[in-house]
Amino acid sequence: MLKAKLLGATAGAEAALAIEDVFSTYLYTGNSSTQTITNGIDLAGEGGLVWTKRRNDTLSHQLFDTLRGVNVQLATDVTNGNTTVTNRLNSFNVDGFTLGGGASGPNVNGNTYASWTFRQAPRFFDVVTYTGDDVAGRTITHDLGVEPGCIIVKATSAADNWVVYHRSNTAAPATDYLTLNSTAATADSNTRWNDTLPTSTVFSLGTDSSVNTTGRTYVAYLFAHDPLGPSGDGSDGLIACGSYTGNGSTTGPVINLGWEPQWVLWKSATAAESWGIFDNMRGWPVGTGDKWLSPAASIAEQNVNYTNPTATGFQVTSTNGEVNTNGATYIYIAIRRGPMREPTVGTEVFAVDNGDGSSVPAWTSGFPVDMAIERSTAADDGRVASRLTSGTYLITNSTAAEAANSARVFDYMNGWLNIARSTSNYSWMFRRAPGFFDVVAYTGNGVQGTNVSHNLGVAPDLMIVKKRDTAVFDTSNWGVYVSGITQLSVFGSDPDNYGSRPAVLTLNATSVPSFSSSGYWDHTHPTSTYFRLGDTYHVNRSGSTYIAYLFASLPGISKVGSYTGNGSSQTINCAFTTGARFVLIKRTDSTGDWYVWDTARGIVSGNDPHLSLNTTAAEVTTDDTIDPDNSGFIVNQVAATNVNVNAATYIYFAVS
Repeated sequence: MLKAKLLGATAGAEAALAIEDVFSTYLYTGNSSTQTITNGIDLAGEGGLVWTKRRNDTLSHQLFDTLRGVNVQLATDVTNGNTTVTNRLNSFNVDGFTLGGGASGPNVNGNTYASWTFRQAPRFFDVVTYTGDDVAGRTITHDLGVEPGCIIVKATSAADNWVVYHRSNTAAPATDYLTLNSTAATADSNTRWNDTLPTSTVFSLGTDSSVNTTGRTYVAYLFAHDPLGPSGDGSDGLIACGSYTGNGSTTGPVINLGWEPQWVLWKSATAAESWGIFDNMRGWPVGTGDKWLSPAASIAEQNVNYTNPTATGFQVTSTNGEVNTNGATYIYIAIRRGPMREPTVGTEVFAVDNGDGSSVPAWTSGFPVDMAIERSTAADDGRVASRLTSGTYLITNSTAAEAANSARVFDYMNGWLNIARSTSNYSWMFRRAPGFFDVVAYTGNGVQGTNVSHNLGVAPDLMIVKKRDTAVFDTSNWGVYVSGITQLSVFGSDPDNYGSRPAVLTLNATSVPSFSSSGYWDHTHPTSTYFRLGDTYHVNRSGSTYIAYLFASLPGISKVGSYTGNGSSQTINCAFTTGARFVLIKRTDSTGDWYVWDTARGIVSGNDPHLSLNTTAAEVTTDDTIDPDNSGFIVNQVAATNVNVNAATYIYFAVS
């Protein structure tokens, strides 16, 4: 279970929802039978919308909501009204929904699907049904509690267009409308919204048949615009409906939401261009390979290179007219990435698994994986891949740039890698979560003192940064920051002005920490919202691309710490209750490997297999370096690893 505390919520403010309470992207494969999708969204009690799309083939986007009822379908690319077909969506549940196996539905055997679930909730989303009356200026009540940012209306008892209001469509959005089932640009008409802006309680209708004909029934989907949330500072904002102006450059507009999105719907308001949807579960990496679907078409998922998500929004990276014609206006709905609550058990955010030689995904986790390290027990490289850089990998024991590999993808709910791996191949898998772990992809600017935003929610205790590209320098070291390794240093010319200067370590080497780290961290410790860069090409060359993995100590879940060796045996107390499942140790007063142990390969009262992230050496199984302990782990001094030499110093990272 996740903690009830929402990070950043202001004391005394309106109770804040976390995005995982109200929205889910869930991927699945059809089975032409009954299939229950458990995504944690309470549709039975709270109501909402399930939006599905077949990814691998042509099939309309199919929408089901709790007001129209089970097996009552609408398709976004056609004008048809309600279609009632058995065995499509058979039930709305307290934690998701159940699909039937009907033909041409959202569960045909062997086909891959995306589902997006929107729960009704104030400040996020609402569903309203009504019957038309042909009265201009009629108002329809809603429960968003804030002004809608976008309203999508569809006649359900007759064929007609899907009509869209968006707050940023034009300077006078209530006078205009877009059509979801069409690529058409915005059109002017007072017969849709009666030229009246919606309020926090109602929206107005004109008399057009698409929104308000006597006797017809309609459904309206309302999306809030509330990027700042009830706190007013953005820490609990869930959704934003905005716009940007294209510049026609591959260095396109930067959209600042104040948080990282996981799902975006967009459309050119000024030209006949397609609607499009990105989400980070199907694949929205920084770079190439964005997975694109269009509500206005039944076509299969396409690979494009249109935008990059950032820690605070997204940036357009294409000159394609669908996203970036110079001077054109583009509207969007963006939904915040989660989870927004801290985990309470380590199994929610960390897993280790080995392959079985035949199954895909190769490694299973129990959660969607955001970053993974893979390593064979034989002599081999260690490889790191992440959801943000899907389709590529880096090597932990090498200075080499990022390499492309189409198998390294993360579009699974319970693991990663789309080819089978043998039983001798292991993966350590991490999920992003407040207080535990975050991933940031950024582009360097070469400027000393540059701050890079992150969403960890606390100051990182461990940061691992690597240059991804080959521009100018095709090799670079892995830079590592650890909060516990510092040195007093004079700041400025005043000898009485001392501060704590961070060190830099190198993941691909055995070297000791260096405190001449102005080029890495600008002699500055990271904060709960950003980390600071120097100007070395290892972390901040202008125009080069980088990835940063940020870890923190979360009580009961993870611990970044240090200890001094005693030459024999000692318990490292991490304040765990069920022991460590993953342990990383590095000596810091002298050279030493980056050793890794895990419970899948064995942390036992006896010999424990270890691997080294900085070498290609095969697994060593002949020494008893560590032992289990409920509070953390025990280190023993053995010559094979030297992780408890008397008076020597060490850093470690452990996960329960």
